[in-house]
Amino acid sequence: MARDEGGNILLAFLLGAASGAAVALLFAPASGEAMREYLGRKAREGRDRASDMADKGRQAVKDGRETLTNAIERGREAYEQARTRETT
Repeated sequence: MARDEGGNILLAFLLGAASGAAVALLFAPASGEAMREYLGRKAREGRDRASDMADKGRQAVKDGRETLTNAIERGREAYEQARTRETT
């Protein structure tokens, strides 16, 4: 479910960026070449930000998995210790 929400957020971001670019082209006082250069630069910045956010998200998932794995392992160890105490 969280993956779907992230995809929706990314889609909304991309649609907003495209809409903003279209409005900028319609109302821009700059020349076509200058505007294309500006939009290209902003698109690259947006792509870089999205990539950074994706990297942070992947790291958060990795950290969460490690935490969960450690918690499960500690639970198993505690269970085994309690079980061993009961049998003695």
